[in-house]
Amino acid sequence: MFEEDVPPILICADLQSEYLAAGRSHAISDPEAIMAGCLELMTLWRENLWPVMHLKRIAQAAWFNPASNLTNWIAELKPKPGELAFEHPLPSAYSSARFAEYMSNIRNITCVMLGFSLDETILATVVDGFHRSHRYSVVSDAVACRCAGVGDAASYKAAVVRVIGNFAGIRRSTDLIGASRRIPV
Repeated sequence: MFEEDVPPILICADLQSEYLAAGRSHAISDPEAIMAGCLELMTLWRENLWPVMHLKRIAQAAWFNPASNLTNWIAELKPKPGELAFEHPLPSAYSSARFAEYMSNIRNITCVMLGFSLDETILATVVDGFHRSHRYSVVSDAVACRCAGVGDAASYKAAVVRVIGNFAGIRRSTDLIGASRRIPV
Protein backbone atom coordinates (compact mmCIF):
# COMPACT_ATOMS: atom_id res chain seq x y z
CA MET A 1 0.00 0.00 0.00
CA PHE A 2 2.69 2.50 0.97
CA GLU A 3 4.90 3.30 -1.97
CA GLU A 4 8.63 3.53 -1.47
CA ASP A 5 8.14 2.98 2.28
CA VAL A 6 6.79 6.52 2.66
CA PRO A 7 3.62 6.82 4.72
CA PRO A 8 0.85 8.82 3.09
CA ILE A 9 -0.63 11.99 4.54
CA LEU A 10 -3.76 11.21 6.52
CA ILE A 11 -6.47 13.74 5.62
CA CYS A 12 -9.35 13.93 8.07
CA ALA A 13 -12.36 15.48 6.37
CA ASP A 14 -14.96 17.56 8.19
CA LEU A 15 -14.89 15.82 11.57
CA GLN A 16 -17.32 18.39 12.96
CA SER A 17 -20.20 18.21 15.44
CA GLU A 18 -22.72 19.08 12.71
CA TYR A 19 -22.55 15.52 11.43
CA LEU A 20 -23.43 14.02 14.81
CA ALA A 21 -26.39 16.27 15.66
CA ALA A 22 -29.57 14.19 15.48
CA GLY A 23 -32.26 15.70 13.30
CA ARG A 24 -29.86 17.89 11.32
CA SER A 25 -29.76 17.53 7.55
CA HIS A 26 -26.09 16.51 7.62
CA ALA A 27 -26.37 13.93 10.42
CA ILE A 28 -24.72 10.63 9.55
CA SER A 29 -25.90 7.14 10.36
CA ASP A 30 -23.80 4.92 12.65
CA PRO A 31 -21.47 7.71 13.80
CA GLU A 32 -19.89 5.60 16.57
CA ALA A 33 -18.48 3.02 14.15
CA ILE A 34 -17.14 5.65 11.75
CA MET A 35 -15.62 7.71 14.58
CA ALA A 36 -13.96 4.58 16.01
CA GLY A 37 -12.37 3.83 12.62
CA CYS A 38 -11.21 7.43 12.25
CA LEU A 39 -9.76 7.48 15.75
CA GLU A 40 -7.94 4.18 15.23
CA LEU A 41 -6.23 5.43 12.07
CA MET A 42 -5.49 8.86 13.56
CA THR A 43 -3.90 7.14 16.55
CA LEU A 44 -1.73 4.98 14.26
CA TRP A 45 -0.55 8.03 12.29
CA ARG A 46 0.09 10.07 15.44
CA GLU A 47 1.97 7.30 17.25
CA ASN A 48 4.27 6.91 14.24
CA LEU A 49 4.62 10.70 13.81
CA TRP A 50 3.29 10.51 10.26
CA PRO A 51 1.65 13.61 8.74
CA VAL A 52 -1.99 14.31 9.67
CA MET A 53 -4.06 17.04 8.05
CA HIS A 54 -7.57 18.23 8.92
CA LEU A 55 -10.23 19.80 6.71
CA LYS A 56 -13.07 21.91 8.10
CA ARG A 57 -16.09 22.98 6.10
CA ILE A 58 -17.05 26.60 6.78
CA ALA A 59 -19.78 27.11 4.18
CA GLN A 60 -21.76 30.32 4.40
CA ALA A 61 -25.20 28.78 4.20
CA ALA A 62 -28.30 28.54 6.38
CA TRP A 63 -27.84 24.77 6.77
CA PHE A 64 -24.23 25.11 7.98
CA ASN A 65 -23.86 28.23 10.10
CA PRO A 66 -20.14 28.84 10.78
CA ALA A 67 -21.00 30.82 13.94
CA SER A 68 -22.74 27.79 15.44
CA ASN A 69 -21.06 25.37 17.84
CA LEU A 70 -22.01 22.65 15.37
CA THR A 71 -19.04 23.62 13.20
CA ASN A 72 -16.64 22.84 16.06
CA TRP A 73 -14.34 19.84 15.82
CA ILE A 74 -15.50 16.64 17.49
CA ALA A 75 -13.44 16.65 20.70
CA GLU A 76 -11.87 13.18 20.26
CA LEU A 77 -10.90 13.90 16.65
CA LYS A 78 -9.75 17.52 16.71
CA PRO A 79 -6.34 18.60 15.42
CA LYS A 80 -3.36 18.34 17.74
CA PRO A 81 -0.45 20.82 17.80
CA GLY A 82 1.73 20.39 14.73
CA GLU A 83 -1.07 19.03 12.52
CA LEU A 84 -2.18 21.13 9.59
CA ALA A 85 -5.78 22.35 9.42
CA PHE A 86 -7.48 23.94 6.43
CA GLU A 87 -10.90 25.59 6.24
CA HIS A 88 -12.75 25.30 2.95
CA PRO A 89 -15.93 27.17 1.92
CA LEU A 90 -16.99 24.89 -0.95
CA PRO A 91 -17.21 21.09 -0.96
CA SER A 92 -13.69 20.59 -2.35
CA ALA A 93 -10.81 21.29 0.00
CA TYR A 94 -9.11 22.86 -3.02
CA SER A 95 -11.49 25.81 -2.52
CA SER A 96 -9.04 26.77 0.24
CA ALA A 97 -6.19 28.66 -1.40
CA ARG A 98 -3.87 27.48 1.39
CA PHE A 99 -4.78 23.83 0.82
CA ALA A 100 -4.39 24.11 -2.97
CA GLU A 101 -0.98 25.75 -2.56
CA TYR A 102 0.18 23.18 -0.01
CA MET A 103 -0.88 20.28 -2.21
CA SER A 104 0.80 21.80 -5.29
CA ASN A 105 4.10 21.75 -3.40
CA ILE A 106 4.12 18.05 -2.50
CA ARG A 107 4.89 15.37 -5.03
CA ASN A 108 4.83 11.59 -5.11
CA ILE A 109 2.85 11.34 -1.88
CA THR A 110 -0.43 9.51 -1.53
CA CYS A 111 -3.10 11.07 0.64
CA VAL A 112 -5.44 8.81 2.59
CA MET A 113 -8.85 10.34 3.31
CA LEU A 114 -11.28 9.53 6.06
CA GLY A 115 -14.12 11.38 7.76
CA PHE A 116 -17.53 12.78 7.03
CA SER A 117 -19.26 14.31 4.00
CA LEU A 118 -18.22 11.49 1.70
CA ASP A 119 -20.69 12.68 -0.93
CA GLU A 120 -19.47 16.28 -0.75
CA THR A 121 -15.99 17.11 0.62
CA ILE A 122 -14.33 13.75 0.04
CA LEU A 123 -15.79 13.21 -3.43
CA ALA A 124 -15.11 16.79 -4.59
CA THR A 125 -11.57 16.84 -3.16
CA VAL A 126 -10.64 13.50 -4.71
CA VAL A 127 -11.95 14.55 -8.13
CA ASP A 128 -10.16 17.93 -7.93
CA GLY A 129 -6.98 16.16 -6.83
CA PHE A 130 -7.27 13.63 -9.65
CA HIS A 131 -7.33 16.49 -12.18
CA ARG A 132 -4.17 17.88 -10.57
CA SER A 133 -2.41 14.48 -10.68
CA HIS A 134 -2.53 14.11 -6.89
CA ARG A 135 -2.94 10.57 -5.57
CA TYR A 136 -5.68 9.76 -3.09
CA SER A 137 -7.04 6.70 -1.35
CA VAL A 138 -10.29 6.68 0.60
CA VAL A 139 -10.80 4.42 3.63
CA SER A 140 -14.22 2.92 2.93
CA ASP A 141 -14.92 1.85 6.51
CA ALA A 142 -13.86 5.21 8.00
CA VAL A 143 -16.05 7.52 5.89
CA ALA A 144 -19.68 8.52 6.11
CA CYS A 145 -22.23 10.60 4.27
CA ARG A 146 -25.39 12.26 5.44
CA CYS A 147 -28.63 10.35 5.69
CA ALA A 148 -31.22 12.96 4.81
CA GLY A 149 -33.44 12.06 1.87
CA VAL A 150 -31.31 9.22 0.51
CA GLY A 151 -33.50 6.27 1.45
CA ASP A 152 -31.12 3.37 2.11
CA ALA A 153 -28.00 5.09 3.51
CA ALA A 154 -25.78 2.00 3.13
CA SER A 155 -26.60 1.61 -0.58
CA TYR A 156 -26.07 5.32 -1.15
CA LYS A 157 -22.67 5.21 0.56
CA ALA A 158 -21.66 2.15 -1.47
CA ALA A 159 -22.63 3.93 -4.70
CA VAL A 160 -20.62 7.03 -3.77
CA VAL A 161 -17.59 4.88 -2.88
CA ARG A 162 -17.86 3.15 -6.29
CA VAL A 163 -17.87 6.55 -8.03
CA ILE A 164 -14.85 7.69 -5.99
CA GLY A 165 -13.09 4.49 -7.08
CA ASN A 166 -12.87 6.01 -10.58
CA PHE A 167 -10.61 8.76 -9.20
CA ALA A 168 -8.88 7.26 -6.14
CA GLY A 169 -7.92 4.01 -4.52
CA ILE A 170 -10.37 2.44 -2.10
CA ARG A 171 -8.87 0.89 1.02
CA ARG A 172 -10.07 -0.63 4.28
CA SER A 173 -8.58 0.41 7.59
CA THR A 174 -7.31 -3.14 8.21
CA ASP A 175 -5.25 -2.91 4.98
CA LEU A 176 -3.61 0.29 6.19
CA ILE A 177 -2.97 -1.02 9.68
CA GLY A 178 -1.37 -4.16 8.25
CA ALA A 179 0.76 -2.16 5.81
CA SER A 180 1.94 0.13 8.61
CA ARG A 181 3.93 -2.72 10.15
CA ARG A 182 6.16 -2.81 7.06
CA ILE A 183 7.19 0.83 7.18
CA PRO A 184 10.44 1.78 8.87
CA VAL A 185 9.91 4.64 11.29
